Amino acid sequence: MSVNYPTPLYSHAGRGEFADVYEPAEDSFLLIDALEKDAEKLQLMNPCICVEVGSGSGVVSAFLASVVGSSAFYLCTDVNPAAALCTAHTASFNSVSLQPVITDLVRSTGIQAAWAGGRRGREVTDRFLPVVSQLLSPEGLFYLITIAENDPEEIICLLGKHGLRGESCLSTRAGNERLSVLRFHRN
Repeated sequence: MSVNYPTPLYSHAGRGEFADVYEPAEDSFLLIDALEKDAEKLQLMNPCICVEVGSGSGVVSAFLASVVGSSAFYLCTDVNPAAALCTAHTASFNSVSLQPVITDLVRSTGIQAAWAGGRRGREVTDRFLPVVSQLLSPEGLFYLITIAENDPEEIICLLGKHGLRGESCLSTRAGNERLSVLRFHRN
């Protein structure tokens, strides 16, 4: 039986004191859809720690917390102090517990990756991908949003060399961009 989970409240994101915080858009909602599609699998995994890097508004982690529940610890990182505060507000508005941290985990042994900048839009991602397999728990899942220009197939091959099996679990077109959510797990 499939359960529909509500989209978290986020009307404060991208406005007022949070004007400089990334407001959820097609990429965020595609990731939410992928997590909802995997909801039963995620619940059965019963994760202890869930990490979102580049949390922005915190809407993705708030959604994940509504799916997985309060038994997990939700770490939400962002380099933007306003995003950390926005994530805290999102947690409060949605009655979930999220722990925002202001940091660039990619530089200090990161957990997940952002997807902007540089050649093929992968400057941050390419710094992070080599350590994903070291950080992912044996039963863990790693989700990454890509656009076609990021060369998702190359990312899947690259992480395959590090013992992770990947696939595109959900895709959509948003304007001129082809968005995909890649999901990885250990072989």
